[in-house]
Amino acid sequence: MTQDSGRSTQHCRAIVFDLDGVIVDSEALHYAAYMAVLQSFGVQVTADEYAAHWTATGRGPEYAVQTYALPVDAHTLRALKDPVYHDILRQRAALMPGATAALVRLQPHAALAIATNSNRQDVAFVLDHFNLRQFFTTVVTREDYAEAKPSPDAYLTAATRVGAAPGACVVVEDSYRGILAAHRAGAVVVAIPNPFTRGSDFSLAAEVLHSLDELTATLVERLLVARQQPVGLGRS
Repeated sequence: MTQDSGRSTQHCRAIVFDLDGVIVDSEALHYAAYMAVLQSFGVQVTADEYAAHWTATGRGPEYAVQTYALPVDAHTLRALKDPVYHDILRQRAALMPGATAALVRLQPHAALAIATNSNRQDVAFVLDHFNLRQFFTTVVTREDYAEAKPSPDAYLTAATRVGAAPGACVVVEDSYRGILAAHRAGAVVVAIPNPFTRGSDFSLAAEVLHSLDELTATLVERLLVARQQPVGLGRS
């Protein structure tokens, strides 16, 4: 879907979803891809290491290069991982429990968007493979902004595209770096931990849920009213 330019930043509210670990169950797939690359250098990282240095902070390649004295830099390590992940994603992609039902439930009540650190190619595969593109007013991928999460760029870009003030956006995230990015953007944050992020710091989130099944229009309304945004939940 394309941006609705008729929406006013004075009246529109939005729910902005991270993709990996929130909509698509891909954290284990990213881990598997990095494991495949690191094993070629004789290195094996535990799931706890991956959660702490990749998922939580996004600095896993830098950590691996320094900790294990790899003969490549972090940029090269990311580049080596990308095609491996592309293949794994296409073989093993699955949605997070309740993802489609949540989108169906929430779409009548707010503009929905995605803001992700993932690249356009992988995001397009997920949206088309699971027929999700119909739900989103805009999709922001890594090519669309300057600095990756935890910088706020992804969420500021999404807010601009849907025509909502950042403070009128509820962001749904699973990781500390994503929560920090949304907080820095001025959005209200809902955290939904997954097995790779359950040990993360969720103190900046307004609400921590067990699953997408708990994400309702009523909850969104309550969180935004608490933020004292003087608009209603329905689209304008």
